[in-house]
Amino acid sequence: MTQSIIITGAGSGIGQATAQAFLKAGWRVGLLGRREGPLRETAGSSDALILPCDVTDPAQVEATFAKAAAHWGRIDCLFNNAGQSAPAAPIDEIPVETWMNVVNVNLNGMFFCARAAFGQMRRQAPQGGRIIQNGSISAHVPRPGSAPYTATKHAVTGLTKTLGLDGRKFDIAVGQIDIGNAATQMAAAFPKGVPQADGEIRVEPVMDVALVAEAVLNMARLPLDVNVPFMTIMARDMPYIGRG
Repeated sequence: MTQSIIITGAGSGIGQATAQAFLKAGWRVGLLGRREGPLRETAGSSDALILPCDVTDPAQVEATFAKAAAHWGRIDCLFNNAGQSAPAAPIDEIPVETWMNVVNVNLNGMFFCARAAFGQMRRQAPQGGRIIQNGSISAHVPRPGSAPYTATKHAVTGLTKTLGLDGRKFDIAVGQIDIGNAATQMAAAFPKGVPQADGEIRVEPVMDVALVAEAVLNMARLPLDVNVPFMTIMARDMPYIGRG
């Protein structure tokens, strides 16, 4: 049976590249994102399921996952990818609204989508499925001035570990891919130079986003009794250990 996956944040960047990789591999793909236009651009001429949805709205998330499950009969995989960054600043210069926006997308949104997918995978027959969370190098070590983003990505790691434990008795595998410097719009500044922990501005290498998509696809292809709890994929020479 052809497997199905919902990919959040599918209208651009890592989500778009991953969706296109899964479509090429013959999966049934649900493209979830706030704006329908970019989702349709990702889909192209494919038969991808277009799922406009604000991940920060739990009612919308539940309805959207129910729609996908009704359309396919089940949900086999979720790539919980939607995320948002914020301009770098010391904590006292970060507006509370900015903090709330990042937490709502990166943490609350990820919780709502994982909750909806987990519930469907638990109820369906045969039971089970896979959830792959998009963490970040920032789930391990911060960049300067990144309190909202780094805090949420550290929290995602805790969510992944807990879901991985809770999912065992329901045949649900949960893992996380921590991505560093994929060549997307979010990383556009890296080749031009970005602030480092020592205060210097340095150019950082980036990698082809298609390699990230292939890594997610490889995780998703595993049988459910096998799991990659955590994978780190990064441009080899980017700052990581100690951000140096």
